[in-house]
Amino acid sequence: MTSSLDAYLGSQCDADPTRRQVAETIRQLCAASVKVRNTITNGSASEHLGASRDAMNAGGDVQKELDVVADRLFLDAAKAAGIAYFGSEEQDEAIVIDKQGALALAIDPLDGSSNIETNVSIGTIFSILPVTDAHRADPKSAFLQPGSRQLAAGFFIYGPQLLLVLSVGNGTHVFIFSSSFGGFVELIASVTIPERASEFAINASNYRHWEPQIRSYIDDCLAGAEGPRERDFNMRWIGSMVADCYRILVRGGVFLYPGDARKGYAKGRLRHVYEASPVAFCVEHAGGAATDGLHRILDIVPDSLHARTPLVFGGKREVARVARYMADPAELSERSPLFGKRSLFRA
Repeated sequence: MTSSLDAYLGSQCDADPTRRQVAETIRQLCAASVKVRNTITNGSASEHLGASRDAMNAGGDVQKELDVVADRLFLDAAKAAGIAYFGSEEQDEAIVIDKQGALALAIDPLDGSSNIETNVSIGTIFSILPVTDAHRADPKSAFLQPGSRQLAAGFFIYGPQLLLVLSVGNGTHVFIFSSSFGGFVELIASVTIPERASEFAINASNYRHWEPQIRSYIDDCLAGAEGPRERDFNMRWIGSMVADCYRILVRGGVFLYPGDARKGYAKGRLRHVYEASPVAFCVEHAGGAATDGLHRILDIVPDSLHARTPLVFGGKREVARVARYMADPAELSERSPLFGKRSLFRA
């Protein structure tokens, strides 16, 4: 018999009041995700959801109409759940909801906004963190915790199906929204990422801006069976991290968004608190790994709500291999000149 999300949360989060509030928060987020999905499916009679607004969010990205709609819906969900602090990509500062609350919610209300107009899968990424007395004196500090302290994390995917990828610290599970059931039911009981990768996801248009180590890693993958990796790789890039992550969770592979030489991209483009950290939590609890290229993401303490970080995640062996390229310059000098010239991006 298919298990419901509600039954799963009951079995995992009934141990103490804080855990029960985690479960209630997830339920409220699920209700908001259905409203976002319905908004996307039905469109809007008054506004084009993919249209740009005359405003930018805290990260400097142009806001789309759907960004603002989603942010409002998830803020309402946070209020209904009794969250203490709400930190969103679409808000300059964290919002105080209930100082006596036990949880902080960090969220990217709409990941992949650039894909709205092209009808490609988009999503919502969230992180649930504990709130202590020290945090109440300085609300922004509630979001400046290492990701290892997350009580739960996950993301919704608004695609052909409405999916929830969720970890409450005991494996990573996938739930699907069922209209006939009237809620989310379990789709994959426990995800395990294969250690060996045969696909990589990266925005290859930035090749010329990457550090030599990243170029060399990609060159070696592209060299295929004749190259130093001695096998063929496929390249995938959706431009919506939730979709790229879900593919890796179910099929394996590695995702890379490195820092590069462009102005403002030294630490990449992804936000640590509400993008990299919750994805890393789900990936690790699925048997994978997530780093900034060298260091475990869940060990890093962010310095602001909107801090950026490079991100590499996927199968453990492949993430470790990327780290070797980043850490050991000898990895470059030992490569054969033949393979050093084999690239789709280099003459």
